[in-house]
Amino acid sequence: MTELLIDPARRSGCQEMEKLEEVLESAALRQRSPIDDLLDAGVVDEEPYMRELASELGLDWIDSIPVPEAPLPIREACGPRIALRHRLLPIEILGDEENPRLRLATFDPFNLVARQAVAQEIEMPVEWCMASRRRIHEALRRLYGVGADTFEQILEGRDMDFSNIESSDEANVIDADDDEEASVVKFVNQIIRESLDQKATDIHVEPLSDNLRIRYRIDGQLVEVTVPENIKALQSSVIARLKIMSRLDIAERRLPQDGRINLQFEGQTIDVRVATVPTVEGESVSLRLLNQQKFNVDKLGMEDFVRDKIRSLLHLPNGIILITGPTGSGKSTSLYSFLSEINRPDQRIVTIEDPVENKLPGVMQIAVKSDIGLTFATGLRSILRADPNTVMIGEIRDLETAEIAIRASLTGHLVFSTLHTNDALGGISRLIDMGVEPFLVSAAVRAFLGQRLVRRLCDNCKVPREVSDEDRRDLLIPMNLEGQAYNAVGCDRCRNTGFSGRLAIYEVAVIGNQMQEMIAHGANSKEIRARAVQDGFVPMRGYGWYKVMQGLTTIEEVISVTATDAGGA
Repeated sequence: MTELLIDPARRSGCQEMEKLEEVLESAALRQRSPIDDLLDAGVVDEEPYMRELASELGLDWIDSIPVPEAPLPIREACGPRIALRHRLLPIEILGDEENPRLRLATFDPFNLVARQAVAQEIEMPVEWCMASRRRIHEALRRLYGVGADTFEQILEGRDMDFSNIESSDEANVIDADDDEEASVVKFVNQIIRESLDQKATDIHVEPLSDNLRIRYRIDGQLVEVTVPENIKALQSSVIARLKIMSRLDIAERRLPQDGRINLQFEGQTIDVRVATVPTVEGESVSLRLLNQQKFNVDKLGMEDFVRDKIRSLLHLPNGIILITGPTGSGKSTSLYSFLSEINRPDQRIVTIEDPVENKLPGVMQIAVKSDIGLTFATGLRSILRADPNTVMIGEIRDLETAEIAIRASLTGHLVFSTLHTNDALGGISRLIDMGVEPFLVSAAVRAFLGQRLVRRLCDNCKVPREVSDEDRRDLLIPMNLEGQAYNAVGCDRCRNTGFSGRLAIYEVAVIGNQMQEMIAHGANSKEIRARAVQDGFVPMRGYGWYKVMQGLTTIEEVISVTATDAGGA
């Protein structure tokens, strides 16, 4: 078999033949199929190698795997237990009703255990073909739903004792893989593991009248997850398990609750914020997945002219720096990155947040607890008596908090906070609308930073496009500025969306002397914006063009997230 595996590697251009032979020898010693080891070691390029291997074995190769229009007969022909356990994908049923045969795809034709299981459990003849491991894994999720193999075992053992879902903490380590009897604990773990594999930021478990819907938020977009049939039968058990993991009261189903889960996944700590909401069909559970990342201004992907402005602002001795944008635009990540930049032994940094999303070593962080009277305003008063150099307020929501923040900045503190406004300069009118006197805004605020998140183009499938005069007008691009734009297409690697990941686009309005005078004397927003542009202010759409030229996002993405700025941009 060794030569059978080596020849396709040579033909597909493998550059590490010695390492390949080591992997094959190791697999032979352990008496296991070597395909997984070869792919995991990265010594072969998966698709070219597997295609050559299929040719060597005389098996058909499948480039793309469509989801069957009528999946039920396919799922019945090859159940989730055998398909998911042995990673075999039923493609289609061929022939007629009297003489049907099942076309079955594998990426490991040497897996004898899988072939024996097929011979014992699948009644009709099987026609084998091959596809890449990555494509088979993705198609299995679409066909059977997340956790389908575990779910089937749960239903078969409905009389088993489910009391462990209310006491076990084993799900706090969710990348363990064992052969223990399936349970609701393992099923919930699979849901969370799947979301982390797909780099989701949120999980929504939503009860419907006839189903339990699970959705992930990936790259800012909600994606419905295929779930096993009859999952409604385990709705209460699944939700109870999630509530136990987050240490919520499982007996309370009438009121909203908030909790947290600390997970271990592939050596990483994942902090999960959990919120339950009672609905007419049962409790809905939302999980926000927060990776305990290291924050760094250089990792924010800012253009040089923006990063230089930010760094100069971070070294100011006092004043307020406000970050503006809607919920989910990355404001917290920017704030934590700024604090990490100035987090030194000679600086005392104190924050008050609702809630504390990430823990920063060396920073004193306070969580708002409104039920006992610890609000932003009351906490901020105490902070100012604790001798801080820098203060971070999670959000300025009312006049009282704004006035205390301004007082802190005027007495020698550097203050960071956020506002919910449509753009950076909108922060000026927002503060004034709260009741802050214009002269205090001009005296205290040093800069407004606006930001949005746009989806990042998939490098595997993006294609060049022409930039029209209309595109230039929409993005405020000078007619003489050339650059290459790209379109999103979609492929298997990006779930056919054309995008993979997200990046931030910014606008920074530094409040200079002339702008201070204009604000103090009540200038309107149009006059202030014109002055900012003269001072070098680059609107968010204009900044987005830099990311378009770098092939990181599309013109349409930038326009869609900055639509509210179009009138004043």
